[in-house]
Amino acid sequence: MKPLAIDLFCGAGGMSEGILQAGFHIVFSSDINEDVERTYTNRHEQLSLKQGVNTFFHRSDIRELESDFIRSAIKSLEIFKGRTNMPTIDAIFGGPPCQGFSRAGQRKKDDPRNMLFKEYLRIINDIRPSYVVMENVEGFTDTRLDGFIGVKDKLYPDNSLVPEILKEEFIEIGYRHLEPRILDASDYGVPQRRKRVIFIAYLEDKPVPSYPEAITPNEEDKITVQDAIADLIISTNRVREFSQYQKESIKGRTLTVEGTPVPHFGEIYNHDVSRHNALIMERFSLFKEGESTSMLVKRLLDEGLDLENYPLLFRECTVKLEGVLTQEQILNKFREKEIDEVMLEALLTKKSNRFRLSRNGTAPTMVTLPDDFLTPFENRIPTVREMARLQSFDDSFVFLGKRTTGGPRRKVEVPQYTQVGNAVPPLLARAIASRIIAAIEAEVHLTV
Repeated sequence: MKPLAIDLFCGAGGMSEGILQAGFHIVFSSDINEDVERTYTNRHEQLSLKQGVNTFFHRSDIRELESDFIRSAIKSLEIFKGRTNMPTIDAIFGGPPCQGFSRAGQRKKDDPRNMLFKEYLRIINDIRPSYVVMENVEGFTDTRLDGFIGVKDKLYPDNSLVPEILKEEFIEIGYRHLEPRILDASDYGVPQRRKRVIFIAYLEDKPVPSYPEAITPNEEDKITVQDAIADLIISTNRVREFSQYQKESIKGRTLTVEGTPVPHFGEIYNHDVSRHNALIMERFSLFKEGESTSMLVKRLLDEGLDLENYPLLFRECTVKLEGVLTQEQILNKFREKEIDEVMLEALLTKKSNRFRLSRNGTAPTMVTLPDDFLTPFENRIPTVREMARLQSFDDSFVFLGKRTTGGPRRKVEVPQYTQVGNAVPPLLARAIASRIIAAIEAEVHLTV
């Protein structure tokens, strides 16, 4: 049988995809959200991972997830029928929700999300897997906590760094650990510059694992946006020759239990295009590839703009600046680089963090808000499928639920875009999990 794994905080399944590709069999997984449960369990059905037969998914807040329940769920699987002992768990993978550690927003020492890694450690201490992998955002490395009490009731001083707490906690529960390392997904065949801090721990009597070596370390080796999504262009300018990355995405990297790719008959799932009106598309056309809003503003101030080439935006500025400037004055001021804040807002609105992807480069970190990005090929935001490609998901992977949501609903709903943006890139997960597999195989070799 393949090495056995547990995936906690599994989300829609990015980490799980990589774990499976590396050669693990996932016997238990859990997440708190109903939307990601639908996507995750649907994917397992595609892969012939059947609930109660050869895998078990449980929707739960990890604070309420008991280790005895995990053991019972695994022991009850039909594949272990007739066994009285608990199967050995080779590895537990997990990424406690990262919002509390993120540098993108305001961080608070008492954010309850900062404590979820303690629950992760609690389960590790109870289940005793041979290896542990924990993934999180870069902000995890410089987050500090006050009054943290460990799994075995050790009290840490106020202002303790989370990585130092984590290392001490692993020692407390009988695990050795590698020094945490920040890995960039673009070094592992992912067309995206996405950095994540990785912690690897292992039982003292197990072979020492290692971090994966970079597969695409040099700029000329990296997978570009064009490599990833050029075949998904909607217009007649679609690229007809498939890159190797596109071929692998279409065929599928994650195999079923039977060892075959997931059939999808060439259907492109989750590729619904947002309906932008003509004015918005004309505004999007202002952005050059690789240009952010702040870069666009600087270029406009440095070079000016001939608004006669943008009739809808000219009309929009005329309406918004009525009583302030005449049409002729608007045209002249934009041409002569005499552009003030009021004129810029009339032209661009208040949106301040949009970025147009560059076809010949890797994408930046793809976050959960699709409006932050424009495709390099067309004047629109990316589809869910395009974002999934940039994350290295197979095309056969279907994201379920609402495509997007907003307002107060974002606190409870996890729509498709968010499922993709929150995921661990499968190819990064595969690279890490493959090194754990190598350590497991080294032990088997030593005992033979």
